[in-house]
Amino acid sequence: MNMDNDELRSEYKREDLGKGVRGKYSARFMKGTNLVLLDDRVAKAFPTAEDVNAALLGLLALVPKNRTTSRTGGRVKTRR
Repeated sequence: MNMDNDELRSEYKREDLGKGVRGKYSARFMKGTNLVLLDDRVAKAFPTAEDVNAALLGLLALVPKNRTTSRTGGRVKTRR
């Protein structure tokens, strides 16, 4: 970058920026964004996105692919 041709000003007025459109790119942004807020303890154990993804993919590998029921927990209901 050539610093001699720098045209940035130290301050800009609102009218210098033109008319803005609120939310113009929000749909595109939301489509490509998948953020999750980690607990501090989790972030300490897995400091990078690659570490988090590797741990979660490893966990997914342990989960059976075909579930026989959609029940999340508790005892199995028996028929009488």
